[in-house]
Amino acid sequence: MPENRRKVTLPQGTFDGVDVAIDETTERWTDVTLKDGTMLRVKPSVLTVTRIDGEYDQEGNPMYALTATQVMTVNAPAHLRKGAGGIRKN
Repeated sequence: MPENRRKVTLPQGTFDGVDVAIDETTERWTDVTLKDGTMLRVKPSVLTVTRIDGEYDQEGNPMYALTATQVMTVNAPAHLRKGAGGIRKN
């Protein structure tokens, strides 16, 4: 399969890179409970991975740039919800 090359813009500048196909992924939920009683469930979803040409971390590993999104669900207590018994707009 031919390489898909692209420019990647990072805070340090613009770099050349090559997309690397994702072979397998495990996306796990992170559960967060807030002081107001709201429960959040969050998980990342990686869409693309690009290896940056000629850039390495302190241990010699190649640098990668990710395109990702996050999925979040919210379970708020009734008193914070809009409508029946919750927050009302005037």
